[in-house]
Amino acid sequence: MRFLYYDKIDYIETNKKIVGTKTFSLSEEFFRGHFKKQPLIPSVIYIETMAQLLGWLIIYSNDFRLSSIMTLIEDVNVYGDLRPGFKAEIHGEIIKSSKKDTLGKAWMISEGREIAQLNRIIYGHFHNVDSQKLKDWFYYYSGIKVT
Repeated sequence: MRFLYYDKIDYIETNKKIVGTKTFSLSEEFFRGHFKKQPLIPSVIYIETMAQLLGWLIIYSNDFRLSSIMTLIEDVNVYGDLRPGFKAEIHGEIIKSSKKDTLGKAWMISEGREIAQLNRIIYGHFHNVDSQKLKDWFYYYSGIKVT
């Protein structure tokens, strides 16, 4: 089972922002056995999608010398009941960062309208990591090669 909720990273700018895309299809694992008559994307999936992408921006911005774990979210909005079959643009920005944590925000857009926003998300930093393994995972999950 795979829990990667973005398809690709389209743009990344160190310490500033990241943009990615995700197409939500009916074959998503989270639909199995649920929502049989009227499939809807659960709100928590939007949160996880934004959190995954912003987490990679933090790791990338710190030259893969740390890992980031979401520790707090506040002021989350998901607009409407969205069914599978749409493509979303995911945006994330770093607001400020310290040695021990990062504050960011994220939002998702589909067909020109905002479908979700996460106005405050904090990630804790963990410094005991294998930098090369993080670079390899980043390349595998994003297609962007880093040296």
